[in-house]
Amino acid sequence: MSAPDTTHRVVVVAKDPLAPDVVALTLAAADGSPLPTSEPGAHVDLTLPGARAEGGRAGGVVERQYSLCGATDARTWTVAVLRERAGRGGSAWVHDELRVGDELTARGPRNHFAFDAAAPAVFVAGGIGITPVLPMVAAAEGAGADWVLHYAGSSRSRMAFADELAAKHPDRVHLHVADEGGRADLDALLGEPGRFPAGAQVYCCGPGRLMAGVEDAVRGWPHGSLHLERFEPKDTGPVDGGTAFEVELELSGTTLTVLPGRTILETVEEAGVLVLSSCREGTCGTCETPIVAGEADHRDSVLSPDEQSENRTMMLCVSRAAAGCPRLVLEL
Repeated sequence: MSAPDTTHRVVVVAKDPLAPDVVALTLAAADGSPLPTSEPGAHVDLTLPGARAEGGRAGGVVERQYSLCGATDARTWTVAVLRERAGRGGSAWVHDELRVGDELTARGPRNHFAFDAAAPAVFVAGGIGITPVLPMVAAAEGAGADWVLHYAGSSRSRMAFADELAAKHPDRVHLHVADEGGRADLDALLGEPGRFPAGAQVYCCGPGRLMAGVEDAVRGWPHGSLHLERFEPKDTGPVDGGTAFEVELELSGTTLTVLPGRTILETVEEAGVLVLSSCREGTCGTCETPIVAGEADHRDSVLSPDEQSENRTMMLCVSRAAAGCPRLVLEL
C-alpha cells in the first residue's frame, strides 16, 4: 500500500450516476502509471475546488476522504460522492462542475477500517456507508468466509449498489428500506452474539445515528468485535478545550503552550512545524502522531476505544492533554 502522504495527480476517466445525489468517479493516474493498490476499507483524500471558505465565501479548496469501492487490484480507483446539501461546496462541485478528463490531486490510500477476511463478518451499512463495505464483501466472498450484510436506507432508489448486491447474494444481503416499512431493528439483528459464528466481527459505516445504534446493540459482544468507519465526527465536546497545557516536540526540541481556544494542530503549525492534516475534525486520521509521554484526552472518531486506551497515538486536530496532564511529549 502507498504511504498515506503520497500525492498523485489523477484524471477522471468516468463519472456515472449511482443514485439520486450519488455519483461514482473512476480515477486513473494522469501519467498512465499504475495507482497504488489498497486493502478493503481504505480511502483516499481528494482535493476539491469550489468549496466555501469560512464565513461562506466561495472559491475555497477542501480535502475530503472517499472510500475506495472498486476492485482493490485495479489500475483505477473508484469512489462514490454523495452531494452534501449542508456541506461546504466540495461535493456540489463534483456533481455540477467536475467533468471526465479533469485532473484532481489525490493522497493515499490510507486505511483505518481494516478488514480480516479470515473471520466471519457481519456488515452493517447505511446510505453512502455502503462504499467501504463493497470491497470487504468481495474479499469475504473470495476467501469463502461466512458473512451477512444489513444495508439500510430511506428508499430503494437512493441505496447505491442495493439491487446489484441483493441479486448477486440473495441469501446474504438484507435490505432495510424505510419507505417500504423495513427499518432495521438493530437490537433484534445484533443483540444476541450467540446467534453468529464464533469469532464474528461487526463492520459498520453510515450515518451517526445508525452507528450509535450499532454500538449500543453490540455491547454484549466480545471486546474488540466492532469496527467503525465514520464520515462525520462524534460529538465529544469542544475541541479547543478550556485549560492550557504544554506539548514538547521531541524531534524538533521545541516546547509549546497550547492555550485555551487553540488546538494542538493550530499551535504547532503556527510554530512552523509541518504536520500533515486534512479534515481537522478527527475523522480522517491524517494528523495521527505518536505519543512519547503523557496522557491524551482522545476526541477523535478514528481510533477504536482499545486504541485510545493504549494511548500510543493521537489526532492533533481534536485531541488534547487529559485532565491532570500538564505536558504531552509528541514524536514531532
